[in-house]
Amino acid sequence: MGPARSLVKVKKQRTTLTLPSDSLAKAKNIARARSANLSSVISEALAEGLRVYAAAERSEEVFAQYRKAFSGFTDDEAAILDGIILEPAGKQ
Repeated sequence: MGPARSLVKVKKQRTTLTLPSDSLAKAKNIARARSANLSSVISEALAEGLRVYAAAERSEEVFAQYRKAFSGFTDDEAAILDGIILEPAGKQ
Protein backbone atom coordinates (compact mmCIF):
# COMPACT_ATOMS: atom_id res chain seq x y z
CA MET A 1 0.00 0.00 0.00
CA GLY A 2 1.37 3.41 -0.97
CA PRO A 3 1.73 6.52 1.17
CA ALA A 4 -1.43 8.09 2.55
CA ARG A 5 -3.13 10.45 0.17
CA SER A 6 -3.16 14.08 1.23
CA LEU A 7 -5.64 16.82 0.48
CA VAL A 8 -2.70 19.16 -0.22
CA LYS A 9 -1.99 19.64 -3.91
CA VAL A 10 1.58 18.77 -4.80
CA LYS A 11 3.17 20.77 -7.56
CA LYS A 12 4.10 18.45 -10.41
CA GLN A 13 6.43 18.89 -13.34
CA ARG A 14 6.58 16.83 -16.49
CA THR A 15 9.99 15.42 -17.40
CA THR A 16 11.59 12.70 -19.48
CA LEU A 17 13.68 9.99 -17.84
CA THR A 18 15.86 7.25 -19.22
CA LEU A 19 15.42 4.17 -17.05
CA PRO A 20 16.98 0.72 -17.09
CA SER A 21 14.65 -1.70 -18.90
CA ASP A 22 14.36 -4.06 -15.94
CA SER A 23 13.44 -1.22 -13.55
CA LEU A 24 10.80 0.05 -15.96
CA ALA A 25 9.35 -3.45 -16.38
CA LYS A 26 9.15 -3.89 -12.59
CA ALA A 27 7.47 -0.50 -12.21
CA LYS A 28 4.95 -1.38 -14.91
CA ASN A 29 4.18 -4.69 -13.16
CA ILE A 30 3.62 -2.89 -9.85
CA ALA A 31 1.39 -0.31 -11.54
CA ARG A 32 -0.64 -3.06 -13.19
CA ALA A 33 -0.97 -5.00 -9.92
CA ARG A 34 -2.15 -1.88 -8.08
CA SER A 35 -4.34 -0.61 -10.91
CA ALA A 36 -2.32 2.59 -10.69
CA ASN A 37 -0.60 4.67 -13.30
CA LEU A 38 3.10 4.27 -14.00
CA SER A 39 3.88 7.86 -13.10
CA SER A 40 2.56 7.47 -9.54
CA VAL A 41 4.49 4.22 -9.01
CA ILE A 42 7.75 5.81 -10.18
CA SER A 43 7.03 8.93 -8.12
CA GLU A 44 6.46 6.83 -4.97
CA ALA A 45 9.61 4.80 -5.60
CA LEU A 46 11.67 7.95 -6.11
CA ALA A 47 10.22 9.59 -2.98
CA GLU A 48 11.04 6.48 -0.92
CA GLY A 49 14.57 6.33 -2.34
CA LEU A 50 15.11 10.01 -1.50
CA ARG A 51 13.76 9.44 2.02
CA VAL A 52 16.20 6.55 2.55
CA TYR A 53 19.07 8.63 1.13
CA ALA A 54 18.27 11.56 3.45
CA ALA A 55 18.06 9.20 6.46
CA ALA A 56 21.46 7.73 5.57
CA GLU A 57 22.95 11.22 5.31
CA ARG A 58 21.51 12.16 8.72
CA SER A 59 22.88 8.93 10.16
CA GLU A 60 26.35 9.70 8.82
CA GLU A 61 26.18 13.20 10.31
CA VAL A 62 25.18 11.81 13.71
CA PHE A 63 27.92 9.19 13.55
CA ALA A 64 30.52 11.83 12.64
CA GLN A 65 29.44 13.94 15.63
CA TYR A 66 29.57 10.84 17.84
CA ARG A 67 33.12 10.04 16.67
CA LYS A 68 34.14 13.65 17.30
CA ALA A 69 32.59 13.72 20.79
CA PHE A 70 34.21 10.45 21.85
CA SER A 71 37.51 10.74 20.00
CA GLY A 72 39.54 11.05 23.23
CA PHE A 73 38.50 7.65 24.58
CA THR A 74 40.48 4.45 24.17
CA ASP A 75 38.88 1.58 22.23
CA ASP A 76 38.07 -0.19 25.52
CA GLU A 77 36.46 2.93 26.98
CA ALA A 78 34.46 3.52 23.82
CA ALA A 79 33.28 -0.11 23.84
CA ILE A 80 32.06 0.31 27.42
CA LEU A 81 30.23 3.52 26.48
CA ASP A 82 28.67 1.75 23.49
CA GLY A 83 27.44 -1.04 25.77
CA ILE A 84 29.43 -3.65 23.87
CA ILE A 85 31.09 -4.90 27.03
CA LEU A 86 29.77 -4.36 30.52
CA GLU A 87 33.02 -4.44 32.48
CA PRO A 88 36.50 -3.09 31.76
CA ALA A 89 38.95 -5.69 30.37
CA GLY A 90 40.83 -6.06 33.72
CA LYS A 91 37.71 -7.04 35.74
CA GLN A 92 36.42 -9.98 33.67
